[in-house]
Amino acid sequence: MYVAVKGGERAIENAHAWLAEERRGNPDIVELSIAQIREQLALAVNRVMAEGSLYDPDLAALAIKQARGDLIEAIFLIRAYRTTLPRFGASRPVDTGAMACDRRISATFKDLPGGQILGPTFDYTHRLLDFKLAAEGAVPQAATRDAGTGPVPHVADFLNREGLIEDAPPVDTPPPDLTREPLEFPADRALRLQALARADEGFTLGLAYSTQRGYARNHAFVGELRIGSVPVEMDIPELGFAIEIGEITLTECETVNQFKGSKTEPPQFTRGYGLVFGQTERKAISMALVDRAMRWQELGEDDQGAPAQDIEFVLAHADNIQATGFLEHIKLPHYVDFQSELELVRKLRREAGASQLQEAAE
Repeated sequence: MYVAVKGGERAIENAHAWLAEERRGNPDIVELSIAQIREQLALAVNRVMAEGSLYDPDLAALAIKQARGDLIEAIFLIRAYRTTLPRFGASRPVDTGAMACDRRISATFKDLPGGQILGPTFDYTHRLLDFKLAAEGAVPQAATRDAGTGPVPHVADFLNREGLIEDAPPVDTPPPDLTREPLEFPADRALRLQALARADEGFTLGLAYSTQRGYARNHAFVGELRIGSVPVEMDIPELGFAIEIGEITLTECETVNQFKGSKTEPPQFTRGYGLVFGQTERKAISMALVDRAMRWQELGEDDQGAPAQDIEFVLAHADNIQATGFLEHIKLPHYVDFQSELELVRKLRREAGASQLQEAAE
């Protein structure tokens, strides 16, 4: 048991030691391994990688363990570690059309080339507690795995053949790197998508939900949601060609949204887009909805004054590390600031009291 200790460094050392004991928990219980967290808490690992902007399941699992399951703290640890890593180069843009899909669904087309691949999902579970897990029983094995055998086309391509959906805008210049350059306004779509990809999932979900409730008047269909692995390639100047340096798992969502047309564009569907590390479909869908809401100006739509349409509001408040730092700093010592506020209030009270006495005397 610890007792209150005076003195900065000694108190902090004791606080760290106590934190380490709390993190470990009861020493009679087997300690969690990094492999267990990586394999059995994979969705938490995926979120930490996505919002930490670093694809490394082992490091994300370590951060979760160190943070005692506080995912925002784990994201903070990953981002801090990321800043220490040297940068050897940049990979080529990944081709999600070449994705080996573990899950691929569409809410707009029932029958599509490549088929619907349900994959591992909570969508059809009953949300009932499974007490077999508490008994640590055997895990049932899937009779078959319906993952695709090869690349499948994007659903939006079917609409694009008839000119019913906007073309994906070309990218003429390399987008800025938000992990190396501070966010600046006005922010183009490439920068906005980067910010949304590492934005807090809960914040993004809330904004996306607001668009569905009418705050942006933007009705969306999930054109396609796909999860799978894609190869990452990097150009090697000494070799004169690109080599594959590994594979990563991504979740990609493309929404199909109503669009009545404008003076320059015919009535057609428009797109919202989300791409996130790992199996992170709630975040990818939310990202796509918010992305589409923020495009109101370029599409010539009316500003409804909805929060999800306000680009500066969304991007300035979406980062959970910035939000956490600013929020939690108020619990640190502010003695001098408070004393000045305290003296000001006392002075105002004295002046108000003197004024009341003077009025009573008159």
